[in-house]
Amino acid sequence: MKPDIKSQTLEELQAQLKTLNQPAYRARQVTEWLYPLRAVSWEAMTNLPRVLREKLAETFGLETLELVTKQGSRDTTQKFLWRLADGSMIESVLIPANPALYGEASDRHTLCVSTQVGCAYGCRFCASGLEGWKRNLLPHEIVEQVIAVERWNAEQPGPMSAERVINNLVIMGMGEPLANYDNLLKALKILNAPWGGGIGARKITISTSGLAPQIRKLADDPLQFRLAISLHGATDEVRNRIMPVNKKYPLRELAAACEYYQEKKSRMITLEYILIAGVNDALDQVKPLAELAKRLYAKVNLIPYNKVEDLPWERPVEEVQEAFASALTNRGVTATLRREKGHDIDAACGQLRLKTERKLAAAPV
Repeated sequence: MKPDIKSQTLEELQAQLKTLNQPAYRARQVTEWLYPLRAVSWEAMTNLPRVLREKLAETFGLETLELVTKQGSRDTTQKFLWRLADGSMIESVLIPANPALYGEASDRHTLCVSTQVGCAYGCRFCASGLEGWKRNLLPHEIVEQVIAVERWNAEQPGPMSAERVINNLVIMGMGEPLANYDNLLKALKILNAPWGGGIGARKITISTSGLAPQIRKLADDPLQFRLAISLHGATDEVRNRIMPVNKKYPLRELAAACEYYQEKKSRMITLEYILIAGVNDALDQVKPLAELAKRLYAKVNLIPYNKVEDLPWERPVEEVQEAFASALTNRGVTATLRREKGHDIDAACGQLRLKTERKLAAAPV
């Protein structure tokens, strides 16, 4: 199987072109076609010699994602369901401007990106792992989610089509990002590079359910990516109930890894906390959550639960949400209650894929 060209760094591409007796500037021409111009074929790269295009086609793949379906209107949260080359399906979610997200105030658009087909970590409230884990995404399949959304935007009518639409990334779609560490980091370095996606490292947030060794590894990487912890419980008792990963990396190990990250990066961490009725929304959970947030110099992002078909969990009523947020703020913690966007479009990770795959499986042949 040929490697895809969007899995190549500029240095790797330059080295390959050197073996083809091509001048170094050709690599920059290729990346111009791949990223700003979002080319979908070798034939489109018209300033490259025909012989070189043929050689590139022999050496590399040039895969694009197939849009299976999209939910949501252009000025609201939009969920994209993509089909990969092997027929697997993944989701990406485009979230409009919201000061409570991960970059600076008034982010224009944030794309939530998947890193795996399915998930092996089995968080009890999540749709992504209901059908199990199939495989890791390759670097180009992560990169192409960003390029494909930009390509889709450029095809839409209206003044926004001429603009670049994505300026922030959150890596918290389907899968556990740090379980696909090497492929993810290579993809993010391509998306961060000036010759690639051109998205600043501090505009990229990596989320993890709590893989402590990989958090330490990420801390040692020189790039300044942001870190978010999918916490959802501030005690081992709660996390053990809903997040199996906590049995391998309990809170004491997770907190120590986060402290190491803080030492290395001096960057604020975000604690993601999905409010689930009767599980983690009682006021007695505020104190341990506040203590952990203060220990880690972290802010807390409270997210009302998105209902998932086949799962028993429910979101708390708004009064409970507000009381929890207020109690946390009263303890001196920076906290936001995200009136999440997309509740009406199967916005919880993996829902649209799950429904589509089940519908296809049930369809008569």
